[in-house]
Amino acid sequence: MTYAGLAGIFLALSAALLAVAVVRRRPGPRWWAATALTAAVLAVLTVVFDSLMIAADLFRYGEGAEPAFLLWKAPVEDLAWPLAAVLALPALWLLLTGDEDQ
Repeated sequence: MTYAGLAGIFLALSAALLAVAVVRRRPGPRWWAATALTAAVLAVLTVVFDSLMIAADLFRYGEGAEPAFLLWKAPVEDLAWPLAAVLALPALWLLLTGDEDQ
């Protein structure tokens, strides 16, 4: 299994969980705004810090394993993990507490 394939599985599961939570709890605009802001901040931080670690040569890609799409120096696949967290954690919060205003 490829790195992108594994990331895709986690994203699909997180998106399905979010869909269930949204249908059951119907969060308001404040919840959506907070979730979108969190996603944007985590995406920027992921790109910046992944790129800095790659630039500092803390890790590198082997022969033929270079990612096809980069954001600065970070592979786009690395955004899957924070995005999965942004989808799954607020969804779990909605399902477990039912409080979309927190």
